[in-house]
Amino acid sequence: MRDSALDPRPLIAHVVYSFDYGGLENGVVNVINGLPADGVRHAVIALTSATDFRHRIRDPGVTVHAVGKQPGKDPGAYLRLYRLLRALRPSIVHTRNLSTIEGSLVARLAGVPHRIHGEHGWDVFDPDGTSRKYRTLRRLLDPAIDRFVTVSHELQSWLTVTVGIRPNKITRICNGVDTERFHAREGAERRILPASRFPSGSVVVGTVIRFSAIKDPLNLVEAFIEARRTPAPGAPALRLVMIGDGALRAEAESRLIAAGLKEDSWLPGSRDDIPELMREFDVFVLGSRREGISNTILEAMSSGLPVIATATGGNPELVEDGKTGWLVQAGSSSALAAAMVEYARDPALREAHGIAGRRRALTEFSLRRMLADYAALYGACVATRQVAA
Repeated sequence: MRDSALDPRPLIAHVVYSFDYGGLENGVVNVINGLPADGVRHAVIALTSATDFRHRIRDPGVTVHAVGKQPGKDPGAYLRLYRLLRALRPSIVHTRNLSTIEGSLVARLAGVPHRIHGEHGWDVFDPDGTSRKYRTLRRLLDPAIDRFVTVSHELQSWLTVTVGIRPNKITRICNGVDTERFHAREGAERRILPASRFPSGSVVVGTVIRFSAIKDPLNLVEAFIEARRTPAPGAPALRLVMIGDGALRAEAESRLIAAGLKEDSWLPGSRDDIPELMREFDVFVLGSRREGISNTILEAMSSGLPVIATATGGNPELVEDGKTGWLVQAGSSSALAAAMVEYARDPALREAHGIAGRRRALTEFSLRRMLADYAALYGACVATRQVAA
């Protein structure tokens, strides 16, 4: 391991709210693991806490720090962040989403040469981006940010038109998926899902989500219950898998139990074997109220799965309605249920949409393309610094 004080490689400090299981955090790990180690170094700073999710980072030289911010106002957390940045002396601080944006100002005060802020999706407290308070906050912090990065055209347009950020200050980098790690299942046999709940011939509808209000997991549960009450004639029985954790998981389980569907569903919490589990799904569904660019949709497409998604945020940029899946109205359990039933009764349609989705993931949303874009972004920052020096 190199001595960090003598290491000439520029250090990128990735600032997240918490370093736990989630799509945004997984994207950070993909960037850290995927960029050439001889070009840059990385550190992760969690404003609140960091879990064993850190073990997904392959390089043991990457340090993970937790600032320990408390709920609500906690000025001491930003003082600790300032001191940490002064000690680390990164070349670039890359904050992500509204919950970390104030870290850009702290980084500027700490003397960090370059500050990048990523907008990866909609905040749970401002799911439509209409809050005047949060728009004003972004405008006030604009001078402390060298470049904004968005994952979708929708977010890029919103930053320009609604918030008032200059278009030439915004870079769009769509998320990418590891198409080798996420690939289609070979054969019909399932090896992980409990056989007692997922008998041969059943159609498994699965999702990977955080059980929070903006992801709308309870609406998905209601849709599954409705689909089971109105099955397609002759279609195999539907089964449900919901992987992930969060505040609404217990309520989701309670509703399934009340509907008599406990044995026809599985909510195992957070898992480390997502690629293997996805290969055991027949259909992927994401019923979020709002989305940026969903990593899990990309992973499902790469896994050869047809996708049911709400027509919100960046989802229409990923799912081609009627070609790689179905886009449905957000918040409509009936629309989700109808799409589930349609796929249950038509295995040929499932296969055709899954093949088309895999092809689209390979050609347009590869991890290699995303990493090249981030390498160019970070490289431009470092080159600017070297010229200025």
